[in-house]
Amino acid sequence: MPKFIFVTGGVVSGLGKGVTAAAIGRILKARGIKVSIQKLDPYVNVDPGTMSPYQHGEVYVLEDGAETDLDLGHYERFIDENLPDDSNVTTGQVYSHVIAKERRGDFLGATVQTVPHITNEIKRRIASAAEKSGAEVLIVEVGGTVGDIEGQPFLEAIRQMRHDVGRENAMYVHVTLLPYLSWSGELKTKPTQHSVKELRGIGIQPDVIITRTDRAVEKAIQDKIALFTDVEPDAVIPLVTSDTVYEVPLVLEEAQLGGLIVRRLELPPAEPDLGEWQELVQRIKAHNPQHCIALVGKYVELPDAYMSVKEALLHAGISHNVDIDVAWVDSEELEHERGWEEVHQADGIIIPGGFGHRGIEGKIAAARYAREHQVPYLGLCLGMQIMVIELARYALGSEDANSTEFNRKTPYPVIDLLPEQRGITDMGGTMRLGAYPCRVRPDTRAWDAYGQELISERRRHRFEVNNQYRALLEQAGLIVSGTSPDGNLVEIAEIADHPWMLGSQFHPEFKSRPNRPHPLFRDFVGATKQCKRGLE
Repeated sequence: MPKFIFVTGGVVSGLGKGVTAAAIGRILKARGIKVSIQKLDPYVNVDPGTMSPYQHGEVYVLEDGAETDLDLGHYERFIDENLPDDSNVTTGQVYSHVIAKERRGDFLGATVQTVPHITNEIKRRIASAAEKSGAEVLIVEVGGTVGDIEGQPFLEAIRQMRHDVGRENAMYVHVTLLPYLSWSGELKTKPTQHSVKELRGIGIQPDVIITRTDRAVEKAIQDKIALFTDVEPDAVIPLVTSDTVYEVPLVLEEAQLGGLIVRRLELPPAEPDLGEWQELVQRIKAHNPQHCIALVGKYVELPDAYMSVKEALLHAGISHNVDIDVAWVDSEELEHERGWEEVHQADGIIIPGGFGHRGIEGKIAAARYAREHQVPYLGLCLGMQIMVIELARYALGSEDANSTEFNRKTPYPVIDLLPEQRGITDMGGTMRLGAYPCRVRPDTRAWDAYGQELISERRRHRFEVNNQYRALLEQAGLIVSGTSPDGNLVEIAEIADHPWMLGSQFHPEFKSRPNRPHPLFRDFVGATKQCKRGLE
């Protein structure tokens, strides 16, 4: 029988439930316990694939092609496991499945209701995720906050789980806000009390309360929360905002949460091995030389839209003992000749993935600056296509070279729709998604990074380099350093006679880990370090 830890949140969103769930996974894995993590998202969308980054942040893609919540990125980075598609469950998925069963007549004439039919489907998906992963402990995060109307079926389902699997096999962790009022000089426990009261009204008594705060918490405050929420004092755990999210497992372990979980779920006792993680945090917090990377995008006022890119840069910086300072450059501003000072001062330029024509000319201008001024450049998915469009314009002597995504009537469609994408009308889940193999060409920057011929990387795109222009582009200095195994699709491209200018059609950021940076990010940051040293 697997064990289950259900993580809920109260008062406000954005408290860090995802990082907390991931951190719990890390401290349990450090004890040799096999863990997996699942996110229950109450929104009616089937997945976040068609949602604006303004609404949901980045879309994180798994190995099997599932488009998921960005918290799945935290999970994979913390527990260093590739998660399957059933690790993200949404209201849209649940209701679609139940309605399809009703249409087939699977319910034998019964009235289909939220309880038990919707809640049973949610429980089935939780149990299935635990079984497929073979986890001893499945950590389940419920999105949103207690009291949200759309989250009620999920909360009812996890309430029932304790009855279904036994009290010794399920526990509840509630993350809540402990605000500080500067005008009274006090930490206030009332929001936590009300949040727990709401949770208990649903029938869930938390076993652990994690209070998110920016201030140190006195024991008297912890005792007060314990008294009013009927939780043991040592199960009230302050989680003060850290310098880095990677410190959270160490904070929770220091508060003895790991031992508490082991006792509560009757798991085999073991000393945690967090030595490597402690060293990682020490390296992150060390004062190292700063390297400025200009990230040129159109959602730069919302860094969550580029969460995995930001983390992958951090991982690469750790490996080189440099601190990465990301300059968030709005590509639309570049089109109006604003924001260029940040690009000019940067040690490297990165253009991440994206869709739509807004800000594209600013990105192309940034790629041109990188090529002409020998600035290290890394293009991710769209960023590679931008690099190719810019080179094509240089080679053709025409600003008309473009992608058919941005200009369907371009006379030089150097980027065009994938053949298998033609005729597709549904937008959700229909792109080229998930892990695909790539063959790396020797004697290239890509080969230097990977050191092997066949690699596997995650995709999320509809457009590709148009093979009709490959010869022209190669004459202009493009090196196709990675292709699909049949050689038909350009997967990695580089610019000749440049210190380091490379783009990948895939998203390497999804496979970067804090203790194992992705090779392309590692070598990109290494190139910025080399170029910076050459200028000194």
